[in-house]
Amino acid sequence: MNLDWNAKDYSNGFSFVHEYGEDVMSLITAPKGSFVVDLGCGNGALTAKLVQKGFYVLGIDASAAMLAEARKNHPELSFKEADAISFQLEEPADVIFSNAVFHWIDEDKQYLLLRNIAANLRLGGQLVTEFGGIGCGAKVHGMLAQKFAEYGYDYQPIQFFPSIGEYTPLVDQAGLRVDYAILFDRPTPQPKGYSVADWIRMFIQQPFEGMPEEMKERIIQETEEELASDLCQDGTWIIDYVRIRLRAVKVEQ
Repeated sequence: MNLDWNAKDYSNGFSFVHEYGEDVMSLITAPKGSFVVDLGCGNGALTAKLVQKGFYVLGIDASAAMLAEARKNHPELSFKEADAISFQLEEPADVIFSNAVFHWIDEDKQYLLLRNIAANLRLGGQLVTEFGGIGCGAKVHGMLAQKFAEYGYDYQPIQFFPSIGEYTPLVDQAGLRVDYAILFDRPTPQPKGYSVADWIRMFIQQPFEGMPEEMKERIIQETEEELASDLCQDGTWIIDYVRIRLRAVKVEQ
């Protein structure tokens, strides 16, 4: 993972992330009692939902702050601190589930991620995931790039937003057969009282590193002002999300 999370703000203000993730679970076809890994479990909200569906679940996350929040909120559940690229299970999983995680992993590490997932799945086990696809947040990123340039800075976003055609060959090469994949627009309303400025402060951190705080806030506020007519409707900010939803099965190689 390439971002340090503010776990409390994420849980309090950006709960839509795991709320949308509940729908992704419908792709899981494994029976109740199956061993499911919630990879990049964050605050444990979806880990708990998976348990409610009758699965035996382990939540894995690389963020100690997120796991502290998860253990506080769900002390009865099992969690492990580990990296998505290098985690190892004592027994192979029937399903590895992951919501809103893959786009935070550097592009040059995506194949390593998928290979490690395949190594930790039983034969016939499933990867079920949703993450940002090409064009995700393009209006916000585009305006930030414009504002950075106006003040002599180079905007370098860290998220990886591929197309299906770009990503599914990596999945196949890792030993996973894709049997479902879709790219779709999902305009995402922000919680009441939250604007695109709050979204930027939570999710766009690295491009601002080393920038004076005054300049950072100026760019964020000007970005918000420029995007208001396009992304704010009746006081609600709606970010232009695009998602890839994918299921793949581990096959013999």
